[in-house]
Amino acid sequence: MARPATIFSCSACGAQSPKWHGRCPSCGEWNTLVEERAPAPGAGGGRGRSGGAGGPGAAAGKAVPLRDVRVERTPRLHTGIGELDRVLGGGLVPGSLVLLGGSPGIGKSTLTNMALGHLAAAGRRTLYVSGEESAAQIRLRAERLGAHALEVPVLAETDLDAVLATMRAEGPEACVIDSVQTLHSAALDSAPGTVGQVREVATRIAEVAKRSGTAVLLVGHVTKEGSLAGPRVLEHLVDCVLQFEGERERTYRTLRALKNRFGSTNDVGVFEMAANGLAEVLDASARFVGEATKAPGSVVLAAMEGSRPLLVEVQALVSPSELVPPRRVCNGLDRNRLALVLAVLGRHAGVGVGAADVFVNVVGGVRIDEPGADVAVALAVASAARGVATSPAPLACFGEIGLTGELRSVAHPERRSAEAEKFGLRQVLSPATAPTLRAAVKAALGDRDRPVRAA
Repeated sequence: MARPATIFSCSACGAQSPKWHGRCPSCGEWNTLVEERAPAPGAGGGRGRSGGAGGPGAAAGKAVPLRDVRVERTPRLHTGIGELDRVLGGGLVPGSLVLLGGSPGIGKSTLTNMALGHLAAAGRRTLYVSGEESAAQIRLRAERLGAHALEVPVLAETDLDAVLATMRAEGPEACVIDSVQTLHSAALDSAPGTVGQVREVATRIAEVAKRSGTAVLLVGHVTKEGSLAGPRVLEHLVDCVLQFEGERERTYRTLRALKNRFGSTNDVGVFEMAANGLAEVLDASARFVGEATKAPGSVVLAAMEGSRPLLVEVQALVSPSELVPPRRVCNGLDRNRLALVLAVLGRHAGVGVGAADVFVNVVGGVRIDEPGADVAVALAVASAARGVATSPAPLACFGEIGLTGELRSVAHPERRSAEAEKFGLRQVLSPATAPTLRAAVKAALGDRDRPVRAA
C-alpha cells in the first residue's frame, strides 16, 4: 500500500491521523487537526542497529567546552535605515530569518522596499518576492521611495518551489518575502495560510537561507488581537521577530523586537510616515513635548522604550455619564491597567470617577506597555476630574502604583529624569519625590480644589 504524502497532526495532543477529522480521535478537541508533510520512510525511526538517531548503533558525539568553541564574527548587512539596524542589533545577519509583523496598511511593505533599495544602492544583490501584489503595483509604490528602490529585482509568485528556485538562481544577499501566508507548497493540499502550509513554507525557506547565506525578511499577517498569525512554531523557527505598531490614521510608527538571537530586545525604532516613505524620528521626545498642551488632563510621561528614554503626552477626559456601567476607553495603554489605576485613585487618593466616563489617550499613536505609566495616567485623570491643570504645566512624571496606594520605583529613573530635564522639564514627579499616590496628586494639583468625585 502506498504511503500517504501528507498526514494530519493534532495541535493539542500531537496525535497523527491519515485523514482529517473534525474532532481529534485521541484527545477529543475540535478543529485541531492540521495537514503537514508525512515523514520520509525511516526518518526518526532509529530501529536498525546502524540506523536512526537514538538507536543502539549511533555514534557518540564529542562535547566541547564553551571556551574552546571558535566564534566567527560575520559582518552584517546595513539596511541604510538607522532605526531598523538598531532594532536588529546592527543590521541583517547573513543566513538569518527575520519575521516582520504588523496590521494591514501600517507600512511593512514600505519599510522592506526602502531597506532593499538601500542595499541595492550599496551594491548588494537583492530580491523582492510578493504573493499579494503584481509587479506593476510594487513599482507604483517604489516610485515614491526613490530611484534606488526601482533597482530591486521583483518576483510576483505564490508557488513555493518557484520562489526557492529563483532564490537559488539569483543568489541574493537579502530577500524579502511578502507575505509568508500567501505562499503555498504543492506537497500539501491545504489552502495557503493554513497552519500546515505556513510551517512547510517557513521550514523550506529556512533551509535555503541557511545553506546560501541569504538574509530573509518574512512579512507576516497579524490577528484581530494584534498578535502574529500562523502557528507558534513560525516564531520559534525564525531568528528575529519584529513588531511594527501604530495606527494608520496617525503619523508615528514604532518598531520593536519581540525576539532577537543576534541582538537585544530592548531597543525600539520610531518612524514617521511621509509622502516619500518612512522617515526616521531620531528625537521623538522633542516633537511630543513641543506639542504637549498645558490644559487640565494633560501630563508628560517619561517612559522607557527598551533602553531608550521617550517623553510622550498622556491626556485624559472625565465626563459625567448616563450609562451603567460608564465607559472606560483608552488608546495606547492596557485597558485592564487603566481599571486598576482608577480603582486605586478613588480608594487611596480621594478622586473617584465611578459614575463618569473616562477617556485616556497616549498622543501620537505610541503604545506604552510598561508599568511606569501608572502615575501619568492617574495624574491626568485627577487633573481632568478636578478641572485643574498641573503645576508646573506640563508636568513630567513616572512611577508604578501599588494596590495600597504607594508609588514603586521603575527601571532607569536617572535616564528618565535626564531626558525630561533635557527639554526643560526640570521638575519631575517620581517615587523619589512622592512616596504615595495621594502625595503625588497633592504635589501636582496642590490644594486649590478639594478632591471631588465626578458625578
